[in-house]
Amino acid sequence: MLENKKEFKLISKKNPRSLLPNALTIFGVCLGLSSIKFALDANYVMSVIAITFAAILDTLDGRVARLIRGTSKVGKELDSLTDVISFGVAPSFIMYFWTINELGKLGWLLILIYTVCCALRLARFNLTTVEETEIWKINFFEGVPSPAAAGLILLPLILNLSGLFEFENHAITSSIVILTTSILMISKIPTYSLKRILIPRHMTIFLLLGIGIYLSLIIFYTFKTLFITGLIYILLIPISFFHFRYLRKKSLIFSHDEEEMEDVL
Repeated sequence: MLENKKEFKLISKKNPRSLLPNALTIFGVCLGLSSIKFALDANYVMSVIAITFAAILDTLDGRVARLIRGTSKVGKELDSLTDVISFGVAPSFIMYFWTINELGKLGWLLILIYTVCCALRLARFNLTTVEETEIWKINFFEGVPSPAAAGLILLPLILNLSGLFEFENHAITSSIVILTTSILMISKIPTYSLKRILIPRHMTIFLLLGIGIYLSLIIFYTFKTLFITGLIYILLIPISFFHFRYLRKKSLIFSHDEEEMEDVL
């Protein structure tokens, strides 16, 4: 008598296209874990580079999934779980091995605070939904996203590697940056997500040119470019805050006008 054997499925037959974005996510978490190994070997150059590529893959996997219609519930959960490792655990360990360990128990406490805040931020992100009447909110995050937070807490190390400016008290400076970034992650300050930015067709060539120039700068002036990118992102936080308030006010006025028209009709 033949027994029914359950077929092992690596991916769902209903949506095999989810394999590519999920593979990018897995590769990203491998880079995150590898950055910890590099930090243990005091190879902080490769640690930062590994986190940078992990952040790039984290940006790409969601966009690739939407582009090829390969989104899935597993992919969404997998992305959040791997983000905790790549942008919560990995960068905090890098900073701990580099300088935070000089503060002893206080340094470890800061690492715990940052990692917990990252986990809380990702949990809130998974529960966040955007109503159809407020579709404009999709271009904003609540708080600083975990990949950007990872870049921010690594800024003191990146600055040190760039050679742009020599500074002392690495541990104190890094502690302030870690604590501030942790607060920004769990805050409700709106920051740009840029998920649905429409680029006019005639501007596509300039966008590609800009990407090419930026990648060239990354290759030849890696840490200088990363540090300046971090500074630009910090400057964008207050801009995104006021932009969000403007759009919300505009949306409320529009909704109020619609209600008045309905009352008239």
